Amino acid sequence: MITGWAWAGFGVFLLIMLSADLGIWHRRPRVPGFREAVLWSVVWAALALVFTGGLFLWAGSRTATEFLAAWLIEKSLSIDNVFVFTLIFQSMLVPRELQHRVLFWGVFGALLMRFLMIMAGLELLEQVHWLVYLFGVQLIIAAVGMVRSGGGVQTLRIPWLIRRLQVWVPSTNELVGDQFLVRSSGRMLATPLLWALLMAEWSDLVFAIDSIPVVLSVSREPFVVFTSNAFAILGLRSLYFAIAGLLDRCRNLHYGLAALLGFAGIKMLLSGFMPVSPAVSLGVILGIVLCIALTFRRGAVQIHQVAG
Repeated sequence: MITGWAWAGFGVFLLIMLSADLGIWHRRPRVPGFREAVLWSVVWAALALVFTGGLFLWAGSRTATEFLAAWLIEKSLSIDNVFVFTLIFQSMLVPRELQHRVLFWGVFGALLMRFLMIMAGLELLEQVHWLVYLFGVQLIIAAVGMVRSGGGVQTLRIPWLIRRLQVWVPSTNELVGDQFLVRSSGRMLATPLLWALLMAEWSDLVFAIDSIPVVLSVSREPFVVFTSNAFAILGLRSLYFAIAGLLDRCRNLHYGLAALLGFAGIKMLLSGFMPVSPAVSLGVILGIVLCIALTFRRGAVQIHQVAG
């Protein structure tokens, strides 16, 4: 039984880790080295596995299995976020030493946004059960679209809302240190760093629309769904700095991600007739994740910007 104390304890853990990240480890703008990024990626993975063990002892094997499966899904799908972050930083000329600051506040906003989306999604599924089949169809369509895209060309589309804001909000075209807003001639101006942050938040919203239904196909326990998302998101910055330079080795990555989406969609469609056990789900997901790990091979991925 997941109690309010569990939520409070995890909330304190998040606050401590986020405060230590920005206030201690990255107080000054700098570029995390490859070894440091890999080390932190391992640390976050280890913490997720320790958390899995804690759930096993406290809430039982089913809850622990659901968390591990959900975390593996979110971790794998988050690789796609790395592509988009690269596009955002390249198109907006954000220097590497400032990218961590954008990612930090992007993670903070993503945690809040996903918490609200998860709670809304669970409430919808509780009240309107047939939505599970709609989510399943959505995931299968997304999987087919990912395969048909070929995975060779990544594009960055600036959302209409952000383009309108760039017209309406007074801005400066030059970076001012690590500031998102600066005061000049008595008025506040948005810097390119703020637009990069808003683009990062928008991209996470787009990814969450697909990834949250995937996790809901594994578990309907709010604590499991949110904590699996949180651990994947918290490790996203380290993952970015660890593999951003290796993206040209991911030629077949989209097939693995499409398989995850497709499996989750089929699982949702079968939920009312032939439920798939958490153990079977975990086994299938582990197999797909292993295949994704093998996609890091030499191959070109073209990156360009498309305004739209």
